[in-house]
Amino acid sequence: MNYSKLDAALAKAMQEVQDPEERNLAVFIDLRSAPDTAEAAFLERLGVSGVASRRQLFTATLSASAVAELSDQPWVRYLRLSQKLRLVGEK
Repeated sequence: MNYSKLDAALAKAMQEVQDPEERNLAVFIDLRSAPDTAEAAFLERLGVSGVASRRQLFTATLSASAVAELSDQPWVRYLRLSQKLRLVGEK
């Protein structure tokens, strides 16, 4: 796994995962460029949707093992844990 591509929150969440195959990590996936055919197939295999739209930024709920696989790909720039949003003033 390439920890340099993970933000601090995702790296911490990866250490706390009980089942590495359970899809419970909501992540932003930032690619170096729009995915080619092979990269799109790789993303779809991991459960990323919308890869046909030729974007560079995706969101997906992934397993820890999928995050580890993605972090090792040279065409992945950065992986960031998605944070739950809350209303202003809500605690």
